[in-house]
Amino acid sequence: MGEKDIRRDYTEEIIALITGKESPRVIHNKLEDYHASDIAQVMEDLDLAGRKKLYRVCGKTLLAETFECLEEDQAGLYLEEMDLRRAAAVVSELETDTAASVLKTMDKERRRLIIEALDSEVREEISIIASYDEDEIGSRMTANFIVITSDLSVKQAMSSLVQQAEENDNISTIFVEGDDHAFLGAIDLKDLITARSTTPLEKLIVTSFPYVYGSEQIDECTNKLKDYSEDLIPVLDDDNRILGVITSQSIIEVVDDEMGEDYARFAGLIAEEDLKEPLAQSMRKRLPWLFILLVLGMFVSSLVGVFEAVISQLTIIMAFQSLILDMAGNVGTQSLAVTIRVLTDENLTFTQKVKLVAKESRVGLCVGIIIGIASLVFVSVYLMAAKGREPLFAFSVGCCIALSLIISMIFASALGTLIPLFFKKIKVDPAVASGPLITTVNDLVAVACYYGLSWIFLINVLKF
Repeated sequence: MGEKDIRRDYTEEIIALITGKESPRVIHNKLEDYHASDIAQVMEDLDLAGRKKLYRVCGKTLLAETFECLEEDQAGLYLEEMDLRRAAAVVSELETDTAASVLKTMDKERRRLIIEALDSEVREEISIIASYDEDEIGSRMTANFIVITSDLSVKQAMSSLVQQAEENDNISTIFVEGDDHAFLGAIDLKDLITARSTTPLEKLIVTSFPYVYGSEQIDECTNKLKDYSEDLIPVLDDDNRILGVITSQSIIEVVDDEMGEDYARFAGLIAEEDLKEPLAQSMRKRLPWLFILLVLGMFVSSLVGVFEAVISQLTIIMAFQSLILDMAGNVGTQSLAVTIRVLTDENLTFTQKVKLVAKESRVGLCVGIIIGIASLVFVSVYLMAAKGREPLFAFSVGCCIALSLIISMIFASALGTLIPLFFKKIKVDPAVASGPLITTVNDLVAVACYYGLSWIFLINVLKF
């Protein structure tokens, strides 16, 4: 509650400051005391006149920092409200990946006018980033980085760094290119600062520094980005020249977007939905999988119908059907979550996959035995105490449920591992296909196991 109150107080303070009577200089100086995120939060609460005043009194740098904290479509709407020169000035101050993303959300004619008003260098940088598809890592890079050539001395490299730092503030890592402009490696800023002037520059270059290619798919190089704790990772073109860099913030956003997409796919959707997504588009995402699951669900219902004679003779067992299905589904979902996480490692060997299946099956067996014993006790006591059934009948039903749970949970653990491994093998995203399918297949196995055992033991063997 305290955090919420602080946010509201900041909102009131900033709105009062913007709508007040103080001079533009005073308002600008006071606004610089707030975080850009706080100002971004306020913009939606301002009316058009208030926002236009904000655009005029704020410097382009502060406005750009504020726009970095906005959603792209929202930033695009606010740029539409500015005069052309002001909008171009703000866009030129944005990180190039943000600028490219924001411009894509704008009206084509307005976008063309803003791009024409940009400096040729900025225009070219945005054009390069915009040339990549949204699912390619090049669409997330920025041109804010320092690059030097390998033939410089340490003193010359420091001089080049200082000169470039006037325009680019990502200076923690300096990238090095050869005479042919191909990427050679990187130098840590600390190493460059502490090096003696007589030290050859090549001794400071880390040639094993990680990199990605701009045309690589985001989901394919996510692991590579996560595995390194670098603030900047260079993005290369097909000629191994540096096009831009992926910042640590972009890496976090990329990983977060991929996790969000996988989470949506885990539920059987094609991609994440948001509040603004049209109804028809949301339906198109969900209906294909729902129709597939409807067909599989009919198999489950048909299987229950096969055991109609069992249900008519022992109606009490219907009360425990959901127990078997739910526990099998829960175990299968847990195994699926573990497998999806493990499959993020592209270098997983066949032996490791076999060990994963064996381990999850052992987990299913062990938890099945524990849960089975617990259910045996609870079901037996319940049938005797609440339903007044004979001890032999109550214990027999309890044993049938316990055995069904053990078998179902073993199958669920194995299926929760094998199905995503199979989809991965045939180049289908396991996060898309596995979740809903495993739930339904587990239901099929659990129903067949439960009613099959009831028919064999309770009716044919024990003659209840």
